[in-house]
Amino acid sequence: MTLSPLKAFQRLGGSAPGRWLFSRLVCFQAPYFGSIGPVVEELAPGRCVARIRDRRRVHNHIGTVHAIALCNLAELTAGLGTDASIPASMRWIPKGMTVRYLRKARGTLTATCVVPSATEGVAQDLVAHVDVRDPAGEVVFDADITLYVSPRKAD
Repeated sequence: MTLSPLKAFQRLGGSAPGRWLFSRLVCFQAPYFGSIGPVVEELAPGRCVARIRDRRRVHNHIGTVHAIALCNLAELTAGLGTDASIPASMRWIPKGMTVRYLRKARGTLTATCVVPSATEGVAQDLVAHVDVRDPAGEVVFDADITLYVSPRKAD
């Protein structure tokens, strides 16, 4: 049996090196997230916070953080937040994503995801909301990510 992301974060997330290690482990499990170099700052039922630094590898042609890097950060926080929020008897998969690019994304960006509670044993859609803020606290991007949550199949 593998350790859930929430339990792993509870063990590692108490220090900066532990949060960095947890984030690298997430990127090892889901390699595409590694393209943005995220660091998960908080993970609890109903909430996930992660940040990315402003660096060339996440830039677009005008020198701001690329739209797809923002989507990647939103999907990371929504997935971890959902995983931390649903009962162990449930599973999830992303179903859709609605995004809004509100201003130029510059500087270290912080994504905060809020996930509603799921009803155990019932297949349902959950909509996780993600705000991404710049260093001044301005929302530069937001997303509503629909996740299909359902009971795990018996082995």
